Amino acid sequence: MGSRVVTEQPQPKGDKMAFTRSVDPQQIGLTAAAAGSLSSHEDSSLSEREANGLPPPVINVRNLEFSFDGQVRLFSHLDFTLSPGEKVGLLGPNGSGKTTFLHILMGLIPAYAGTIEILGRVRRHPSDFRDLPGQVGLLFQDSDDQLFCPTVAEDVAFGPFNQGKSPREVREIVRQTLDKLGLAGWESRITYRLSGGEKRLVALATVLAMEPQLLLLDEPTAGLDESACARVEKILSALPQSMVIVSHDRGFLQRICHRVLVLKDGRLSLCHA
Repeated sequence: MGSRVVTEQPQPKGDKMAFTRSVDPQQIGLTAAAAGSLSSHEDSSLSEREANGLPPPVINVRNLEFSFDGQVRLFSHLDFTLSPGEKVGLLGPNGSGKTTFLHILMGLIPAYAGTIEILGRVRRHPSDFRDLPGQVGLLFQDSDDQLFCPTVAEDVAFGPFNQGKSPREVREIVRQTLDKLGLAGWESRITYRLSGGEKRLVALATVLAMEPQLLLLDEPTAGLDESACARVEKILSALPQSMVIVSHDRGFLQRICHRVLVLKDGRLSLCHA
């Protein structure tokens, strides 16, 4: 994956300076004019990609429609594009569909209508999503949905083992991943005895251990103390993968993401500080 240019730009906020992250628009396949746009301009930006020989988007969603049975439509003609190396934050009120959106992208919930293209392939049927685990890392909102082995080491090792890594490689991956998250020496800890915040870190470790091309992270800092939040923020900021990060922490998203979107009433819009 090519390099990207990230700068920190001071933005006035009252009597203080708030720093937000930006990305060179050409690095993610958009012109400067299109970099801050959404649905109405995304089709034209895709055409620009083709004309300029730029790589295709990692995620390209068009006219997504979804509702739970007997309920009001959750998504209506929803469009979304994620470029290589881009980090996009997703805000929204409870019940707006943020978690559901991530689950649709992974094929865990079928959409009613629309086009979903991930990693260069259109995903129409359940079988089309089967190659995504390992290539796409999904951090579930509830850590207990992610952790099912007796010990921390076994949980973190599960993904790499299923990727065909050797026992020696897996041991090193587990050690390095836990060390990065400040969990060195946790290999033998019993998973179900961990606190909520500790489980959150281990759940994130299980995702990062597989080194996926794309990360879908649902509330990665939920339940973490200030020190752990800062550690996770530093790690995610340094990773080259494209990401969609759901959070209620606007400041966290604005510090590490190139764009922050708001999901409300079935549509996405740019978040303005």
